[in-house]
Parts: sequence; C-alpha cells; structure tokens
Amino acid sequence: MKSVTLRDLPSVDTLIGSLADSLLDSGYNPPAWLIRDAARKAVDSARQSILQGSQPPATPFLMARSELRCLLRPSLRSVINATGVVLHTNLGRAPLRSIDTPAGYSNLEYDLATGRRGKRDVHAGKLLEAILGAPSIVVNNNAAALYLILNELASGGETVVSRGELIEIGDGFRIPDIMSRSGTKLREVGTTNRTTIADYRDAIGPETKVLLRVHPSNFRITGFTARPELSELVALGREFGIPVYEDLGSGCVVDLKSFGVPEPLAQNSLKAGANLISFSGDKLLGGPQAGIIAGDAGLVARVRKNPMFRALRQDKLFFQVMASTLRHIVLEDFDEVPALRMIRMSADEIRSRAEALAQKIGPTVTVEPGESVIGGGSTPDLALPTWLLVVQDEAPNQVEKHLRGLDEPIIARIANDRVVLDLRTVFEAQEPAIIAALKPKTTS
Repeated sequence: MKSVTLRDLPSVDTLIGSLADSLLDSGYNPPAWLIRDAARKAVDSARQSILQGSQPPATPFLMARSELRCLLRPSLRSVINATGVVLHTNLGRAPLRSIDTPAGYSNLEYDLATGRRGKRDVHAGKLLEAILGAPSIVVNNNAAALYLILNELASGGETVVSRGELIEIGDGFRIPDIMSRSGTKLREVGTTNRTTIADYRDAIGPETKVLLRVHPSNFRITGFTARPELSELVALGREFGIPVYEDLGSGCVVDLKSFGVPEPLAQNSLKAGANLISFSGDKLLGGPQAGIIAGDAGLVARVRKNPMFRALRQDKLFFQVMASTLRHIVLEDFDEVPALRMIRMSADEIRSRAEALAQKIGPTVTVEPGESVIGGGSTPDLALPTWLLVVQDEAPNQVEKHLRGLDEPIIARIANDRVVLDLRTVFEAQEPAIIAALKPKTTS
C-alpha cells in the first residue's frame, strides 16, 4: 500500500465540497461552519501523523465524515437486549415502558387545587407511601441518598457500620469514600465475615449519630459468618436514641420469592423499625434512576431541608416515568413493569417463544437451555432458568459484531464460542428484528 505524503492531502476547501455532497446523500444537512471545522481537523490530524513519521489511521475524508456522523446521529439509541441480563448496567439497567409524556408545561410544582406553589415530591411521594407505608423523598441515585442522609444526620459525628458492609458499588465508587465526603467519621466494627450486636454496642459513644446497615446486594459472604438482625440493631438504636439507617441497595418492593428471587422487601425493613431506608429506583423497582429515601416523617423532613437536596433533586421527566411505574405496582399490574415482567417470566414461556422464532429463522439457529441473570448488582449468586437461541456459525465474533452494528443494534453474548440470544430480555415487538437479522438471505 502506497504511503501517504503531505502532497497527497486534499485542501480543506476540496474536502468541504466532498463532505457536503456525501452528507446530503446520507440525509444530513449540517451548517457550513461544522463541515469546515471537521475538514480542518481531519487535514491537520493527517498532517501531524505524517510529520511524526507515521501514517494517518484513515483518509481525511473518512475521518471528517465519521466525526460529523457521530455528531449528527443520536448517540443514545434504543437497542435490543438479548443478553438475558435483566438489569444490564451498560444498557440502562431497568428497561422502561413507553408512556405518554405531556408536551409543553406541567404542574410540576404547582398545586392545581389552591393555585399556589406545590412540591414536586407529591408526584411520586403518595404512590411510594402507599407502597412503603412511610413518607418518602427522591433524589437522583442511591449513592446521593446515602450522602444526603449522612450529611444531614451525622456530619461532624460518627457513623457505625460493619466492616463486612463497606462495599464498592461500581465504577470505583466505594461507600467509605461517599461517607467521608458527607462529613461523617466512619467507625468500623466487627470483621469482614462476622459482626455481632456487641460490636455495635461497644462502638457507641458520645459522637455516634447513626447506626448504618448496608444490604449486600452485589456480593455474598458465605461460610463462617454472623450478622445481627435488623431488629437487634433497631433495639440498640432505641436504647441509645440513635437512628438506624438501612441502605438496601437494589431495593425490592414486590415479593419475588416465588420466582426464585429472595430479596428482602423494603417495606419489611420499615416494619422492623428502621428509622430510614434508601434504595435504587432503576433496579428491582423497575423504574428510572433514583435514590428513594423513606422512613420516619421527622427525619425525612430534615433530610429534605438539607441544602444539598436541591442539588440532587429529580426533574419533571423523571417524575412522569417514575409515577407511571409506581402506579402499576400499586395496582399490582406487575407485567406492565418490564423488569418485573422479565424476572417473573417462566422458562416454559421463553422456550415457546424461542422455538417459534427458530422455526421462522431456519436451521442456522437451535434452541438450548441456559441461564439468565438479574444483574445491576442484584442477587449475584442467582440464575434464572431460560432457553437460548444459539447461532450456528463458525465466526461468532463476526456475528456478534454484525448484530451490534445494525440500525437497531442487537446486543447478544458469546458463550462456548457461540453467539446466544436470551429472549427473557427481548420485548415481543422486537422479535421480527431478530428474525430479519438471523434469517439466511435468499438469492434470486
């Protein structure tokens, strides 16, 4: 292949003309300044590569066109999740159902009954109280909830927590780091695998402000272990007049035990006497990203008055989506919450769907038993029985890349050198796209 020299590089004006024609053919009509900027950057980048003794990674035309398409094409796209991971962190965790989003203005903070200013909390608060049986507020994620609660109740004092509960919640964020930022002093008790109520009692002093309990959503410690019951911690807190706060992590408000998911219910923590709880909105609840704080009315009110609450509050789009999710839970229309529907889906139902698709696709796929996972840092040792569409192809990596590159990307996974698709996490309306992608093309 011939080396590219400085003499081979097109002028910026020439490149602008070529780009404008190509983009128009693709349905894009960006302003002239944007094309000019991309053309100049591409030529400069190619020139620098040559001057440094290397070759440009692509022609200036391809580099500029790629950059412009990345700018003009929405980067956040709808995908088909065929991985079988229900709460896929990289795919937005809990899938959301379509709702009618009111255009224009809304009564976000306007009381229609009185004609005066209202509070945005009401749009989710009443529904959450119906579910949890306690007042609540909502911030933008559970890490924010942890920070806000400790900043309000324990800043300048100590928070007592078991060493076995000082977890990393993902992407390098660790509970001890969030706690220190809140202004509280971490008081560790017990050991990694064993902590007793006596350990908590011995740690209580004049500076103790909160007893913290963290539910291990994303890991399990088994074997020689010990952990006080929440009721024991509550009794200790009442004895010393110290609030007990339980961070439930994934959070679960619907009993899923009969479907093989033994997660504790948030409601039960409040019934056991926890003064405050918090959990995520986009995991087992099945809604959008949020940190839900609930519990004692006085403490919830204190946390809401913290100046940082405004910095962490949710917007109108969130409340529209969350209220829709919560309403279905209140009405026990669990199949209308996609994440709950997927978790509750039986292996027989998935097998029936997989076999129907395999028949339409042809001999290039087979149906085999497999396992789905909940994901999102929830129930790490739990697998849900499922049935998989298995693509019979000698180049699985190429097949996976092809599916990922479609206009409606299909995200599959590779297992045992084969591409597999798990319909547990595929909406039925998406099945025709899978058939079209996997059905062998006929030539006439």
